[in-house]
Amino acid sequence: MEGEGQGHVPEQQNKSRVVKVDSVESWDFYVSQATNQGCPIVVHFTAAWCMPSVAMNPFFEELASSYPDALFLTVDVDEVKEVATKLEIKAMPTFCLMKDGGPVDKLVGANPEEIRKRIDSFVHSFRVYTA
Repeated sequence: MEGEGQGHVPEQQNKSRVVKVDSVESWDFYVSQATNQGCPIVVHFTAAWCMPSVAMNPFFEELASSYPDALFLTVDVDEVKEVATKLEIKAMPTFCLMKDGGPVDKLVGANPEEIRKRIDSFVHSFRVYTA
């Protein structure tokens, strides 16, 4: 991609594969882009005041690095309420797996092993699906 690695962005930002959604517009943009490309989406619904949710951030980053074929989004439910409402997010953290623009699986709670297992089979089902 153009402009990558030219030092405009702090090193830490460059490494992150998790995209922070800050508006309904950016949500729609990323979801439609991924859907058009047949790319699986993994969303972490979080809140700054929710410690279990915040504690999952490094784990979510690690997952994003492990699955380069998927789009990893993070949504702060207080900043982008409309998206959380639309997907009926009631508790944090909630991890949502999306395909073709809609949710196919949802996991509530900070359960790293279960999340990894679900994402793994979700992303692999895509590989078969798109091959």
